[in-house]
Amino acid sequence: MEGPTPVSALIHAATMVTAGVFLIIRCSPLFELSPSILVLITFVGAITSFFSATVGVVQNDIKKIIAYSTCSQLGYMIFACGISNYHVSLFHLVNHGFFKALLFLSAGALIHGLSNEQDIRKMGGLATIMPFTYTMFLVGSLSLMGVPFLSGFYSKDLIIEFAYSTYTLSGHFAYWLGTFTAFLTTFYSFRLIFIVFFGPCNVINKTVFNNIHELPLGMAIPLAILCFGSIFSGFFFKDLMVGITSFSFYEHSVVVLRQNTSGLDSEFIPLFYKLIPTFFSIIGFCLALIMYSDLEKEGSFLVSVAKDATSFDKPL
Repeated sequence: MEGPTPVSALIHAATMVTAGVFLIIRCSPLFELSPSILVLITFVGAITSFFSATVGVVQNDIKKIIAYSTCSQLGYMIFACGISNYHVSLFHLVNHGFFKALLFLSAGALIHGLSNEQDIRKMGGLATIMPFTYTMFLVGSLSLMGVPFLSGFYSKDLIIEFAYSTYTLSGHFAYWLGTFTAFLTTFYSFRLIFIVFFGPCNVINKTVFNNIHELPLGMAIPLAILCFGSIFSGFFFKDLMVGITSFSFYEHSVVVLRQNTSGLDSEFIPLFYKLIPTFFSIIGFCLALIMYSDLEKEGSFLVSVAKDATSFDKPL
């Protein structure tokens, strides 16, 4: 579904696309009585997370990249429900709302500053021209990647650890696919950052280039609020929504059978398996750095077009 950027921020962060996850969480008493359906949910969620990330890797529309990352994160939430960790799924849903709204509104700031341009191949070099927007986008992306001590880290890594601690075929399938998805998430996030903020300026319309501007105060305040949530929401809500202390918060809203609980087991899995997603994320960053950090030297087709003064002055 396409829509204006503020609408995209609303439906991807808080409503509509996350409604299905919330419905599964509230229907946990029914799903817990059918182990085969839980296995199916786990497989579907893990596959959704992986394939959505692969699509995001090759997109050039800035909003589509963020939208497919939403599909990927929804896959995490779904397979968290499949392994009966509904509380962690809801925790990730809340954290995801902060950093995904921040990413969409930051993308909207870029589109607004570039006269409605959404193709990342026609951007570049915006880190110095729009430093506030760059900072907001970077914080949202790092939280999406699950960088330690940002909000995404507290829930995303927890989902992957819980998947391994189930010690089932479906749980380990979700663990390894979720780990590789973390690699893809880091790759396409830094791909976007390198091209948009550090690559060569590919704005070939002189009027558009001269009108690039930073956000006014009224548009910057919501981004600052969401940035605060993207950094601290995981820390503030972790004791309320996850762990033993969360029982009083959920009461009878979420039902998990005793044989399906794996929270305690996740504390004792080997450290190696806890760090594998982090290693994969580092590999994704290094790969994006190798492929896209040298764009200025390699140049591009649009750069060669921009060198033509005639085409530079023509409106698109």
